Amino acid sequence: MGIGSGVGADRFGVVPLDGEPARDPTLAGGKAAGLARARAAGLPVLPGFVITPRTADGPHDDAGEAALRRAWRELAADGGPLAVRSSSAVEDAANSSMAGRFATVLDVRGWAEFTAAVRTVLASAAHGGADPAGMAVLVQPMARPVVGGVMFGADPVSGRRDRMLVSAVRGGPGRLVDGSAQGVRYRLTRLGRLVSVEPPEPHRHRRRVLNRRRLARLVQLARRTERALGAPQDIEFGFDGDDRLWLFQARPITAMAVRAPRGARLLGPGPVAETFPRVLQPLEEDLWVAPMAHGLTLALDIAGTAPRRTLRACPPVTTVGGRVAADLRLLGAIPSAHPVLDFVNPVPGARRASAAWRIGRLRTALPLLALDLLADVDRELAELPAPGAMLSGQMRAALAWGRSVRAALHAQESLAGALLGPGPGATAAGEALAVLAEVRALAGGAVPGDEELIARHPVLLTLLPPSLARPGRLPEPTGWTGAPRGVAALPVREGLRLRVRWVQEMQARLVREFAARLTAAGRTGAPGRLSVLRWHELTAALDDGGLPPDPPPGREPRPPAPELPAAFRLGADGRPVPERLGRGTPEGGGQAAGGGFGTGTAWHGTGDRPPGAVLVVRSLDPALAPGLPGLAGLVAETGSVLSHRAVLARGYRVPAVVGVAGALGRFPPGAEVAVDGTTGAVT
Repeated sequence: MGIGSGVGADRFGVVPLDGEPARDPTLAGGKAAGLARARAAGLPVLPGFVITPRTADGPHDDAGEAALRRAWRELAADGGPLAVRSSSAVEDAANSSMAGRFATVLDVRGWAEFTAAVRTVLASAAHGGADPAGMAVLVQPMARPVVGGVMFGADPVSGRRDRMLVSAVRGGPGRLVDGSAQGVRYRLTRLGRLVSVEPPEPHRHRRRVLNRRRLARLVQLARRTERALGAPQDIEFGFDGDDRLWLFQARPITAMAVRAPRGARLLGPGPVAETFPRVLQPLEEDLWVAPMAHGLTLALDIAGTAPRRTLRACPPVTTVGGRVAADLRLLGAIPSAHPVLDFVNPVPGARRASAAWRIGRLRTALPLLALDLLADVDRELAELPAPGAMLSGQMRAALAWGRSVRAALHAQESLAGALLGPGPGATAAGEALAVLAEVRALAGGAVPGDEELIARHPVLLTLLPPSLARPGRLPEPTGWTGAPRGVAALPVREGLRLRVRWVQEMQARLVREFAARLTAAGRTGAPGRLSVLRWHELTAALDDGGLPPDPPPGREPRPPAPELPAAFRLGADGRPVPERLGRGTPEGGGQAAGGGFGTGTAWHGTGDRPPGAVLVVRSLDPALAPGLPGLAGLVAETGSVLSHRAVLARGYRVPAVVGVAGALGRFPPGAEVAVDGTTGAVT
């Protein structure tokens, strides 16, 4: 009897599992090739043979139905059952396991059942999305394990290569791999030390699914398999009635979680997310993030909070895929990982002592220094010609001045927050909302456009995030109460922040003007072309007559991207690896930002706002400002108690807590939430 179903035995070859051709995954498929290599390395793999697809030049020991009958007869000589399994070239590969996609037929007895099983496996190739002509079939004796399971030579969830995971059940591993049983889960070190067992097993040695001796043998098997196959493996195993350990399958671990290298910095949007809530383009990074990083470095150095060697190697602010992230430990957004060691270490104390005299004098002098800086910035901005009237050399000088003065503004703003405190409740955002409400009330139905409003009242820029593209729309009327008091009435820190925003807007308008000139000269797509340039490329373009060089291949404007995790480290491939924080916070909360105590219904900012809403957000976006009045509470996964929106919330007695790990998931829309802005508790 042939294999049938239009697939004759003459189209297939037969190779023993011990033969060298069986180790070729393009011929024998991934599953059979892995087991053949493991068997050649002396690992406990059952014997068998592979029915391979015939090719014009493929190596075969023999071909045809006669060879297949001989191989079957030798393997089933004692009448025992066989296991007939798929082994596709796309199966058990390094980048895709295809686990469970193809058929396996167990307890196969007799020639008729055997040929039917082969047909079933071959037919499963089409159902699993593979080419039936490329499907090999692995045939082995059917084992009868008393205990079986799955073992990972590394932890695929955490990405830890110093851990091994085992799941085991009584009987074969089939109930585990098909998901019908959960089994007992063991977590081990690479040396075999048991880290955890879930669920806990009885203390009696004989009643455990896997005793320590069996676990030690599995660890040894995993390490030997890794050496033989070149990487940690996903292993199916079984112990038979004679306590012999068999390796049923070995394949590379796919979808291994990225793990951050040892010593990687702890990053997060933290206190900078509200300043840059959107994805930044390369030129925006150089214009705005680089000066911020330089200014914060100066402030940290003056305050003596970190050694200069660390500050040189680790900028306090960086970007990941265009999203701005801060070094959370450098900026003090989270407590030290080693508070006891820090307490007994004399170096930080000595460093702070050496900076104390500077801090003492600076606390007194900073308000006057800040006023001088504010006056200098206001005078320089007022004296600048309109962008359309500036020559390219003037534009270049103004952009360079903006980068330099923003470093000074950020340094003084950071020191003002640390040394002078938040000051009174007035904020630039609150002043902007008061101005907007009064202007619209006085104008009646003839409200000027946003550009005209911003030109008359530049404080309104604080309601919009910086962008080289056209600014967004000002918020709609929100029923805001309170009269504007003037920019001069703002606290020092808020005045510095406002000037940062004004300088950013000056730079953005100059870049837009340069792009308009290029467009008028026939350079289509100039605005997008400029945004992907770096600072040195932009200055070169301004110097050589206004024609920017073509950007390097592949540098395109960055599309919108998901927000960064609240805390993460960068993996070896540059991707963020989320870090779990929140230990030691009260009642699952975070940092108290003031505003008293409130209860209400959780709302994530989309859809209709419920009465008494507690707004739960990932970061303190500038767009939140108009929605603060009337909130029962504000909860943010990131942010600082000194941030714009936190200060604004305090001023309007909205209980606020920031730095609440996983807040969006823990407090879904509709949940009743209590927010304590005094203790930081969120329940």
